[in-house]
Amino acid sequence: MIQYAYMVDTDIQKINALLERGTEDIFIKESLVKRLSSGKQLRIKLGIDPTSSFIHLGRAVTLRKLKAFQDLGHQVVLIIGDFTAKIGDPSDKLEKRPMLTEEAIQENLKNYLDQIALILDMSKVEVRYNSEWLASMNVLQIAQLLECFTVQQMSKRRNFKDRLDAGSDIFMVEFMYPALQGYDSVEVRADVELGGFDQLFNLKAGRIVQKKYGQEEQDVMTLSMLEGTDGRKMSSSWGNIIGITDAPEDMYGKVLSVKDELLMQYFTLCTDLEMSEIAEIKKQLGAGENPKHIKMRLAREIVTLYHSKEKALEAEEAFENTFSKGEIPELVDIEVKEETLLVEICLHHGLVSSKGEFTRLVESKSIEHMDNEKIVDDKNSIALTGTYRIGKKRFIKIKVI
Repeated sequence: MIQYAYMVDTDIQKINALLERGTEDIFIKESLVKRLSSGKQLRIKLGIDPTSSFIHLGRAVTLRKLKAFQDLGHQVVLIIGDFTAKIGDPSDKLEKRPMLTEEAIQENLKNYLDQIALILDMSKVEVRYNSEWLASMNVLQIAQLLECFTVQQMSKRRNFKDRLDAGSDIFMVEFMYPALQGYDSVEVRADVELGGFDQLFNLKAGRIVQKKYGQEEQDVMTLSMLEGTDGRKMSSSWGNIIGITDAPEDMYGKVLSVKDELLMQYFTLCTDLEMSEIAEIKKQLGAGENPKHIKMRLAREIVTLYHSKEKALEAEEAFENTFSKGEIPELVDIEVKEETLLVEICLHHGLVSSKGEFTRLVESKSIEHMDNEKIVDDKNSIALTGTYRIGKKRFIKIKVI
């Protein structure tokens, strides 16, 4: 167990800001407040399954909260679920999540920590892979772990209950996931675990497993779920994401496509602006300020966080050229392999919200390869090198390698 020694900040205003901003639930709040006020360096756990190769703003919400704990001097313990990803977390699904292969997991992990380093000070992060302990468990040890839970407990889980009510199958392996994630907390002796609101069952499972194994139970903090560019939960599988490594122009443009009613959510969860300043922006909107101007401010803030102020201003200028002067902005090449479907690229980069939207654009002749002035007329079109217009004002520059 690694513990980096540095001073813990017990300033009550900073603690209150950490507890309040973007949080949905804290279990148990009184315990966490006492722990944070004690001056003891806490072990703050976050588990991430590498189910995709990139991190989007939705996943960054929990990482940013980890950064807030880190700034107060607490020990961040980041668990990469290279073992649990093979099983698949059913938390937000109404069907069984596919089990990933070892090859797919390793491919997804190639640049994972480099992306996380855009948010956390990795020199002070304890990084663990749960295959360290889960891969070597024998049948008896797994049986002892599963004894922490009853079938009735699992059946009451919201998405399991919904599937049972609908007559859908639930596989025994899915019941294992909360137990395995809970055991991670035992191995790293977590004091606090963070997760999205859909993770509440899994996070509380950690408390149950810790108690079974004779440890003090962790406190739990769940965070608000960030909605994607189409208003649904931001999810790689839905293609409604904004990646934290997106090119500045792409990131800026995607933020501008966010629905107006989500602006305050994005300011709260995705920027470092003080809540008092966000409240003032909300007043401006209420007083009739053009949402476009507010959205441009949001886009500048987010691009500045992950790139720089200069890159944010350049991206804004490119946007202004596109929308005000009819020019196509300079876009960083997106490198893809041969035989990659154009629809997959558009989904990945948030240019369309679904395959259905892509098909509608094709049918209305609204997708064009700008370099050879050819209209895309096949929903299964293979991507070619060059610049594409997607709809009226969305562009993407592709390089096939």
